[in-house]
Amino acid sequence: MKQHAERLAALVVCASVYSTSAVADPIADGSVELELRNFYINQDQRSGDPDYSRVEEWGQGVILDLESGYTPGTVGFGVDVLGQFGFRLDGGGRSDKPGSTREPGDLFPLEGGKAASEFGRIDPTAKARAWNSELRLGALQPDLPVLIRNDSRILPQTFRGAQLESTIRDDATLHAGQIHRVSQRNSADYEPMQIRGGDAGSNRFRFAGLAYKPLDDTSLTYFAAELRDYYLQHFIGLEHAIALAEGELGVDVRLFHSSGRGANAAGNSEYGARGVYAEGATIGEVDNRTASLALSYETRMHRFGLGHQWVNGDSDFPYVDNGDGASVYLITYAQVGKFQRAGERTWLAEYTYKFDDIGMPGLKFSGAYLSGRGIRSPQGGDSGEWERDLRLDFQPDDGPLRNLTLTLRHASLRSNLADQPDIDEARVVISYTLELD
Repeated sequence: MKQHAERLAALVVCASVYSTSAVADPIADGSVELELRNFYINQDQRSGDPDYSRVEEWGQGVILDLESGYTPGTVGFGVDVLGQFGFRLDGGGRSDKPGSTREPGDLFPLEGGKAASEFGRIDPTAKARAWNSELRLGALQPDLPVLIRNDSRILPQTFRGAQLESTIRDDATLHAGQIHRVSQRNSADYEPMQIRGGDAGSNRFRFAGLAYKPLDDTSLTYFAAELRDYYLQHFIGLEHAIALAEGELGVDVRLFHSSGRGANAAGNSEYGARGVYAEGATIGEVDNRTASLALSYETRMHRFGLGHQWVNGDSDFPYVDNGDGASVYLITYAQVGKFQRAGERTWLAEYTYKFDDIGMPGLKFSGAYLSGRGIRSPQGGDSGEWERDLRLDFQPDDGPLRNLTLTLRHASLRSNLADQPDIDEARVVISYTLELD
């Protein structure tokens, strides 16, 4: 713990110098942001592994994001630094202790069967800007339809690679890049990537895409991505907003087409994908087509949402997942489940209420219910699952608490799938962000 504490202190000192020199040094014309994130999770696995029944951990995260400006000239250069540190407050017991009801390792890496007392990493990112384009090399935090960093624990997931973003017109932006490593949200190390069902890692994820906004209320998106030796994926998205006399109607269409590539297509089981195949096999080639339609109606205080998603093909929906948590660009991405299994048909309903107009600005309540049926089973027939999510957020826009975010979340997942336990999960997140520049 002393080593990481010293590194954190050094980084904070650098941030102070960095922020105070912004006027004198044009390269430091950037920003410094410090987030203090307190995170508690309690997950009751009501029908899961008989060796333990719940996950319960508590920790303090420190995330320091230093973003530089650019050197003057036609081509400007800069360096960003991301420092992430997590400190254990309650580690959740031991994984090898007889009779233990708690299983550690959700928020923190394991050391000798126990949650580590602290972990963290410092990641630099070199960047260059010319005309309307920016190239980044190093630590990346992508937020794309084909790859999204997961930020649902004490520290966010981070990738390493190269990413180019170019505004080719006022209404069109080009994205391209290559990722070669990922560091999980509960790890200080980087590792190759894989998908659910695979045992071997891949060190190359390539992507390219175009986001086009022909009208102020309409967005069109196309992306192609390949995880070497696993899959090739195409994505088409449409978002459209319709202004009404009161409120706004939103339409969100998402189409994915994924197929096997390299070792996966050749039948190498180390690069297999989860699904339901011939003769009852549950590992095989990526073969997936996922489509969804979501409608929303939003006013100043209320938001109603309704959606349906179809998962077709022999395999589950494929995405980069090393087994310790991942995000996906699906309308069914919920607190616990993703509803992405082969054959699954999911209906979802959502509601959000904002308390601003009744004297409680910054307070928001959200609820969602998802029901998935038709999941293919090796034994024939189909299976199902459902999830109910409740969430309360407090984040005022101004005043003395404007930098504070308080989030309370609860989810219940029920399933008749053999590999999916029934789960009740609660999270409490208190975050305070400081702009130091």
